[in-house]
Amino acid sequence: MIPVTEFRQFSEQQPAFRVLKPWWDVFTDYLSVAMLMIGVFGCTLQVMQDKIICLPKRVQASQNQSSVSNVSQAVASTTPLPPPKPSPTNPVTVEMKGLKTDLDLQQYSFINQMCYERALHWYAKYFPYLVLIHTLVFMLCSNFWFKFPGSSSKIEHFISILGKCFDSPWTTRALSEVSGEDSEEKDNRKNVSRSNATPSGPEGGLVNSQSLKSIPEKFVVDKSTAGALDKKEGEQAKALFEKVKKFRLHVEEGDILYAMYVRQTVLKVIKFLIIIAYNSALVSKVQFTVDCNVDIQDMTGYKNFSCNHTMAHLFSKLSFCYLCFVSIYGLTCLYTLYWLFYRSLREYSFEYVRQETGIDDIPDVKNDFAFMLHMIDQYDPLYSKRFAVFLSEVSENKLKQLNLNNEWTPDKLRQKLQTNAHNRLELPLIMLSGLPDTVFEITELQSLKLEIIKNVMIPATIAQLDNLQELSLHQCSVKIHSAALSFLKENLKVLSVKFDDMRELPPWMYGLRNLEELYLVGSLSHDISKNITLESLRDLKSLKILSIKSNVSKIPQAVVDVSSHLQKMCIHNDGTKLVMLNNLKKMTNLTELELVHCDLERIPHAVFSLLSLQELDLKENNLKSIEEIVSFQHLRKLTVLKLWYNSITYIPEHIKKLTSLERLFFSHNKIEVLPSHLFLCNKIRYLDLSYNDIRFIPPEIGVLQSLQYFSITCNKVESLPDELYFCKKLKTLKIGKNSLSVLSPKIGNLLFLSYLDVKGNHFEILPPELGDCRALKRAGLVVEDALFETLPSDVREQMKTE
Repeated sequence: MIPVTEFRQFSEQQPAFRVLKPWWDVFTDYLSVAMLMIGVFGCTLQVMQDKIICLPKRVQASQNQSSVSNVSQAVASTTPLPPPKPSPTNPVTVEMKGLKTDLDLQQYSFINQMCYERALHWYAKYFPYLVLIHTLVFMLCSNFWFKFPGSSSKIEHFISILGKCFDSPWTTRALSEVSGEDSEEKDNRKNVSRSNATPSGPEGGLVNSQSLKSIPEKFVVDKSTAGALDKKEGEQAKALFEKVKKFRLHVEEGDILYAMYVRQTVLKVIKFLIIIAYNSALVSKVQFTVDCNVDIQDMTGYKNFSCNHTMAHLFSKLSFCYLCFVSIYGLTCLYTLYWLFYRSLREYSFEYVRQETGIDDIPDVKNDFAFMLHMIDQYDPLYSKRFAVFLSEVSENKLKQLNLNNEWTPDKLRQKLQTNAHNRLELPLIMLSGLPDTVFEITELQSLKLEIIKNVMIPATIAQLDNLQELSLHQCSVKIHSAALSFLKENLKVLSVKFDDMRELPPWMYGLRNLEELYLVGSLSHDISKNITLESLRDLKSLKILSIKSNVSKIPQAVVDVSSHLQKMCIHNDGTKLVMLNNLKKMTNLTELELVHCDLERIPHAVFSLLSLQELDLKENNLKSIEEIVSFQHLRKLTVLKLWYNSITYIPEHIKKLTSLERLFFSHNKIEVLPSHLFLCNKIRYLDLSYNDIRFIPPEIGVLQSLQYFSITCNKVESLPDELYFCKKLKTLKIGKNSLSVLSPKIGNLLFLSYLDVKGNHFEILPPELGDCRALKRAGLVVEDALFETLPSDVREQMKTE
């Protein structure tokens, strides 16, 4: 007997696949097992028992005398007996006798086989095998999509991810945080969410919150439970999010699973109709008695036989039972088709999950992904609900936040604190996956610098940083809570933003009414640089410093909004030519102006209208002539003039009219001659003439009695006038990399000298009078070691002592 276990490979798949088998597939599987049992039982009977038993037919004389004569003629070796006389109580019968041989048993076996093959209807003979074959086909059809390579790979991957998502501790936590709310709390949270998500202006709502407008309040980090998810579980959940993303992109591209399932269901329906049709017509052919006429009288002496099909009665009952099972199977398949075509199974909506959990950003899915989720819902909707957690960006951000908080503890963040250029305690965070909430526990923080961090969400807890005054955002996408924005409006003094596109500028920055310094750094395309536009800056009523480091071709019109109170304007233009500077005339309160690397060939005339200007920096331009400098005499408050890194060849005599100058930068130009009228600006304290072609220093330099810094490094000076040493307030003297051969002993008159650079000249000896410069130490003396050794030992020891 064939054991049923031999057929398990046709009906069983991996146990985990049961989640993709709805109730009708499970039901038809049980029907298939029942039909398989019928087929196996029938086949076993066919093999183990006699199929048919035949006996010669007894023929009555009154019925057909001709048949008797035929039989008597067929018996050639015997003499027929005379027929007896008939009587009313004893009808006349003819005793039939066959050939008398010694092979009676073999003859009957042969007759049985002959009649089974020729007289028995084929349906009665092959019914068990038909049942077995049809059932195996049904089983193959039901499970083919689990075996086909194109679909099984997706199914196995999906089942693997589904099981991990269902069992993940993160799933349980994410759902428990929202499922514990009562309906009233949920409604209140939704109302708050809607009001925050639809601001009427810069004062309300979540700012720049496209997908975060639906973040439930439950997803705000709970510090008391932040460590509930250990690091390993957090990393596993993070990996699951990545797997789900990639799997979704893969399976949503096609619908092979849906098409495969529909086709196999249609095939089962067609097969059901065929089975019902031919079985209903042929089931009556299974009869208990069968007449058999075979031409074997030469061997047996008989032609007509009456046969008994020993299993006919059982097969008849089994066939009716089989038809009932097939009918139920077929009706179930018809219901499956109805379910498949009644609604679109290529789209799946998580609306009920969004309503129940409050995680409003769970996306709807389509194609094979949607079909598998529909199938899972027939098994248990909880699977889809728990799986949906890993489709939510909010949930993913929440997990990343927890991992980030566990990694960046307050103590670890405090180790990164440093003092920045503005003398503020700064925390720099670079290339993190987000902003740790532990940052807001460092209450002493004054400056927060975020660089190359995506999806930065500034929560309301930033209000804990009472000392925060400065914020730097370098290539960061930032979203900010409305409460956090209110805090920044009141407390933020300095904002620095580095961007790649003007659209990346945070819109909330235009409402920081107490902002004093704004630094914008970014590179723009050629078309945008010509038509750069900023939103209105009129709300920045406290703005004093505006710096734009980009490649703009004109000053943005929005700058005029703050012209009345702007004190410092900086434009670093990366070599792009700056034109249309008329807006500068409106900045009447400007005290500092920097136009750096703007490809200026002349000093802009608009500058001459800035009567409050105190400092002008025209670094790295293309200035060759500065004759316009005569107009600077009207800028009576101008004390700092930086014309360095240009192509200036000479200094016009008009410079003598700038009597208020205190700091003058002419380094990195092409100046060859120093005019004596330069030194009529007797208030100069800082004079930088380094990196030029100067050969001679006029003795009029001695007029500069306030001079504290003088540099002629990298020139062609061969000698220094003694009048230089009359400038007794000199603290820094840089004369390195020239052609000097002698250093005058009068250098000892510079009692305040603390920094002296003489390296790169032709000195053979240093004057011992350097020892009179009590403020000069070895660290402040830049000279070759061999030349330093020419000083007396006591002078050297004096300089080495601190």
